[in-house]
Amino acid sequence: MFMSKRAQKVLHGIGIYASLAIFILMMLFPFYFMFITSIKPNSELYSSYCKNIYTSCQDNPLWVRHPTLEQFRYLFEHTDFSTWLYNSVVIATISTGISLFIGTLAAYSLARIRFKGSGFYGTIIFITYLVPTTLIFLPMAVVIRNFGLYDKPIALMIVYPTFLIPFCTWLLTAYFKGVPKELEESAMVDGATRLQALFRIILPIALPGIISAGLFSFTLSWNEFIYALTLVSTNTYKTLPVGIVSQLVLADVYFWGPLMASALLGSVPIACIYMFFLEYYVKGMTAGAVKG
Repeated sequence: MFMSKRAQKVLHGIGIYASLAIFILMMLFPFYFMFITSIKPNSELYSSYCKNIYTSCQDNPLWVRHPTLEQFRYLFEHTDFSTWLYNSVVIATISTGISLFIGTLAAYSLARIRFKGSGFYGTIIFITYLVPTTLIFLPMAVVIRNFGLYDKPIALMIVYPTFLIPFCTWLLTAYFKGVPKELEESAMVDGATRLQALFRIILPIALPGIISAGLFSFTLSWNEFIYALTLVSTNTYKTLPVGIVSQLVLADVYFWGPLMASALLGSVPIACIYMFFLEYYVKGMTAGAVKG
């Protein structure tokens, strides 16, 4: 017997919301697990879950019986977490700003200005972004050392744009191609220069794409590990990923409580930034997919 259209519509809605709920649970589970682990005392964290197959489990890995903040206190009192966090914020912000400025100008040039070899340069920029860090971090370390910048935060601010600028340029070139040329041509007919048309007409329209590129660039800088490990050795200059590994992972000993606390505190700001700029992020990822 066939179901009525109303019943089919109800079942379809239930299926959609059930799938969405499962997806949300899967996305939020890592944050939940980090939070639960970070508020567990060591007595629960390192105790065996089950004594043997004949007894019930004492501690549930997905729950906490006696929540505590001792893992967070250890993180701030016995490590340089606040210093690593500050270094990561400053380095990622400056690197992202430099990369967005240069990448925006380069992307606009490739998308709007026709010059000899423009297509070739665009391809080279894209290929540069695809070169893995594991192939060039040693030569880059030699260059940084020769310039006398080794073990200084400015070394990372110089190195990070080498892979962020190609990424921003590649992403924004497609976005600028989707903006109608008539807008800036009308402005230039009215007496505006190309730079005035760019900054007053095109950039406000391209703001979603620029914010999307900035979000990705900031995330790449925030999570970067190899360059930060190679170019900086002083503990007070380290970034968050390197500092956490250097002090909370000792050979085969893992300080799981502080590790999860630092991972939680290090990931929540990025998640909040994405949530705040979600509308611009979606527009930036979709508007540049078509032209006109």
